[in-house]
Amino acid sequence: MKRMEGIKYTISAIIGAFFSFFGILAVPLALLIPCNIIDYFTGLRAAKMRGEKITSEISINGIYKKVTMYILIFVGFGIDCMISYVTGTLHIEMAFPLLFAAIVASWLVINELISITENCETIGVTIPVLGPVLRFVKKKIETVTDIEENGKDSEGE
Repeated sequence: MKRMEGIKYTISAIIGAFFSFFGILAVPLALLIPCNIIDYFTGLRAAKMRGEKITSEISINGIYKKVTMYILIFVGFGIDCMISYVTGTLHIEMAFPLLFAAIVASWLVINELISITENCETIGVTIPVLGPVLRFVKKKIETVTDIEENGKDSEGE
């Protein structure tokens, strides 16, 4: 019985440390990690259902793609650090210190969830509302973060 309590305390401490360390970024990261794993395995099964040959090269490329997602979150984190440094130097308080990293991570979670639903559809399990809702949310995120380049927005105005 004492061993189970020790395990519970250890798990609680790890989860608490994770959320404390990552702050606002903790929720998207806590979702992204299992989504990566689920997407990887549903993707393998979906590929098999489509009759595709699964090789170690294809598999390792999938893992590289997942690792690259975390690199993109780190890039967002780098942007946040630079903004925090500049705003701190100018004595400007920021409400969301990890805004870009959280946006990137959230977008990646949505992308993974879309991929999981597509894999499940290929496998033969379909819930019609999930795919369209996730694609709608993804489009909303993309629309909100659409930033003008060279003085023109995405519609060329």
